[in-house]
Amino acid sequence: MRAKTVLPAVAMTAVSMVLTLAVVVMWLGTAVPWPVALVVGLGIDGGWLATLAYERRLAAQGDHNRAVTAVGWAFGFLAAGVLIAHALTAEESAGAWLAVAWLPLAAKALWLVHAMWERTALTPVALDAIRGIRQEARDEAAVARARLRAEAAAEETRLTAVTEAGARVARVQAKTARTLSGAWSTLETARAGEETGRALTSVTARVTPGVTPRWELPVWGPTEPLTSRSLEAAPALTDEALDVIVDEIRTSETPALSYREMAARFRAAGHAASEVRLRAAWKRVA
Repeated sequence: MRAKTVLPAVAMTAVSMVLTLAVVVMWLGTAVPWPVALVVGLGIDGGWLATLAYERRLAAQGDHNRAVTAVGWAFGFLAAGVLIAHALTAEESAGAWLAVAWLPLAAKALWLVHAMWERTALTPVALDAIRGIRQEARDEAAVARARLRAEAAAEETRLTAVTEAGARVARVQAKTARTLSGAWSTLETARAGEETGRALTSVTARVTPGVTPRWELPVWGPTEPLTSRSLEAAPALTDEALDVIVDEIRTSETPALSYREMAARFRAAGHAASEVRLRAAWKRVA
């Protein structure tokens, strides 16, 4: 992995140094003796290489010096400037020389990239640990997503089942209510009819001269259960006492009250008796 960053930097450095030296010798060789031009070229390349070596040494020690870095970039810009000046004064292939004038700066940038890679490089053990942690996190996230999806599906199924059950109960209650309403309407019609009323009256109680007992509809509606305290507070009435109370309530108004009205006033007065005993008492006194 180290070679992926260091080899391009080394190759770019070598090319830029050779190119800089060649340009300086060719450019200055016409004005000064070629040994002088060679010394100038080697001085530029040597300064560039010396600052680079010192920067690499500091980087290996985990240190950094801004002055050395500034000097290194100054040599890089100097080499690039020499190449640009040569390209601008060259009579032939000026574009080609100008196209390669960026090589010193590119080599410097590659060494900067390599230094950044070294500062962030990790050992294989650390990389394996990081991969394991990331894989574990992905596994946990996948399991959590699967659990949430399963819970959501189960909740949706439960709500669907509850809704369907509630709909079935509502349909049954509506059907029962319609049936009871029809039966109640039939009973009310029969009770209100003159002929059917007589027939029902004749079979519900014995007909006596001058007395025509009225056939009452059965009680249909909500009932309030008595609590244990009310049952304990109200002792059971004897048949004689029950008959007296029923007769007093029935004859408290003229004409005499019906069974339903008497039963309502009987319970409103705080008396307690079962429906069977109360109806039997009504029959006895009526």
